[in-house]
Amino acid sequence: TPLSHSRLALERLIPALLSHGFCYVDGLLGDLAGSAVLDQVVEMHRSGQLQDGRLAGSIPGVSRKSIRGDQIAWVSGAERGCEAISFLLNLIDRLISVCASRLGDKAIRERSKAMVACYPGNGAGYVKHVDNPNRDGRLLSTVYGHDGLNTHGGVLRIFPEGKSYVADIKPLFDRLLIFWSDRRNPHEVQPSYSTRYAITVWYFDSEERAQAKKRFRDLTVKQENQLSRD
Repeated sequence: TPLSHSRLALERLIPALLSHGFCYVDGLLGDLAGSAVLDQVVEMHRSGQLQDGRLAGSIPGVSRKSIRGDQIAWVSGAERGCEAISFLLNLIDRLISVCASRLGDKAIRERSKAMVACYPGNGAGYVKHVDNPNRDGRLLSTVYGHDGLNTHGGVLRIFPEGKSYVADIKPLFDRLLIFWSDRRNPHEVQPSYSTRYAITVWYFDSEERAQAKKRFRDLTVKQENQLSRD
């Protein structure tokens, strides 16, 4: 119910984010809707809709798979066959909207599309990284995880900045994880030995996002001017 979602956000999510920088919720959708989301993601994978996850820059001599071994697709939720994923996104939107005005001086007004990912279970993972190291606007990372029924690796390990501990979060069925996207939370996906699915959505800090877009536009104009002079 909407009331329990706002209570969940107020009583659990916000305090945990402010004190630890991350939080997770189990049994988010319930078995029926959770299974429907998993079925849609499995079908996307089965029908060849997922492509190798790209890297922001290639490093000579380093294979992409040694850095990230996932296959991904970007989804708005409006596509045919994504009705359950759309239901999930609406629910996460509601949770985050309750949090939005209570996380300090940040305003959250938009988010990314959903990144549907599969770690194929051949030891694929994603090395330690920060989602938003360069102020691109991403404030919160939300990951809805699935590993079918058995967990063989695929743990998301967070290294909270300035803390002496790490947090290992298993990709359990119907679990939602939320954490700060910036340098406060370097994290890795440990090698997965059973097929693991995840849906990730990033929520933007409006001000930082606007500045990042302006930097990108300025850079594009500069490059175009450079080209026209060359």
